[in-house]
Amino acid sequence: MIKKFIKQEPVLVCAWIAAVISSFAVPPNLKYIDYIDFRTLSLLFCLMAVTCALKELNIFKLSGLKLLSKVKNSIQLEIILVLLCFFSSMLITNDVSLITFVPFAISTLKMANLEDRIIFVVVMQTIAANLGSIVTPIGNPQNIYIYTKYSVSTPDFFMAMLPYGLLSFVLIILFVIFRKKSPLNNLKTEDNITIKNKKLVLYYFVLFLISVLSVGRVIPVWLVFIIIIVSLFILNRKLFKEIDYTLLITFAGFFIFIGNIGQISNFKNFISSFISGNEVLTAVLSSQIMSNVPTALLLSGFTDKWFELLIGVNIGGLGTLIASMASLISYKFAAEFMPDKKSYYLKVFTAYNLIFLLFLAMLCILLRATIY
Repeated sequence: MIKKFIKQEPVLVCAWIAAVISSFAVPPNLKYIDYIDFRTLSLLFCLMAVTCALKELNIFKLSGLKLLSKVKNSIQLEIILVLLCFFSSMLITNDVSLITFVPFAISTLKMANLEDRIIFVVVMQTIAANLGSIVTPIGNPQNIYIYTKYSVSTPDFFMAMLPYGLLSFVLIILFVIFRKKSPLNNLKTEDNITIKNKKLVLYYFVLFLISVLSVGRVIPVWLVFIIIIVSLFILNRKLFKEIDYTLLITFAGFFIFIGNIGQISNFKNFISSFISGNEVLTAVLSSQIMSNVPTALLLSGFTDKWFELLIGVNIGGLGTLIASMASLISYKFAAEFMPDKKSYYLKVFTAYNLIFLLFLAMLCILLRATIY
């Protein structure tokens, strides 16, 4: 039981092991409460709750089906399936985007007799979700955290990440459109997907809007948190089970570890001096080993350069399978569908990720040399 949990949630376990070890240097006390960024945790909870509610109503899949009704060949089909992840991740996070549209893509390609394209499409969907999500403050957990912790202004955030989002979009299109085209003969998609409760759609969209406004510091997050808790309790209590609490608990563990380390001035100063001037590179390399969300949490305790940290952890989500934990979602779906091709999937995934990482790293170097 314990081994299974450790295997399923290695990042959570590592976060709390680090927190416990650091507590020997700084014994538990009431200051631990101040370590935890309850604003970030509340924002994550609100956004996850609302996106789960909208997903439950089939809003995202229905939108995808309407787009697919217009396709005429395999290239158009692939572009739509990939760009669904790219654009949706900007609003519903990369995790939810992949959970929604990777199974959708696999079933659609099967119905179109294009099973040989599944690995490429799923890999590109994963890259698209990870890169589309970097453009907005609510696209992924590390963005929400950095945007909140450093009180980044919305214009500054978009100015920092828009060049990378634009290049990512161009690269995705180029990689898809130059593939071999084949016609689609009577593509049949699921026709039994409907909005389960149309009356709730508008209400959940309003909840999503106020959640976004709370990220932008327009509405107090505590008020939105209460509204969403009450709404789910009244409308659909089952949604409480769908929220990724492990992510929230992982954040709490890292907050305690970072807080304790911050109390050890000599160690903090040593790490800060090591990272200083190398924030982007450190974030990219660290992400390859422990993924970009924990990297953002850890490095934020040793640097005040949010700009470099933001870029590093976002482009650092490319590379290895664990560079972004969202990538594991796609891998699990692909492995279930074609267990005999898991190694081939990893080869394709790694190759494309390294190519995208190289291009975005080159853009980073160019921008730093000419503008920043």
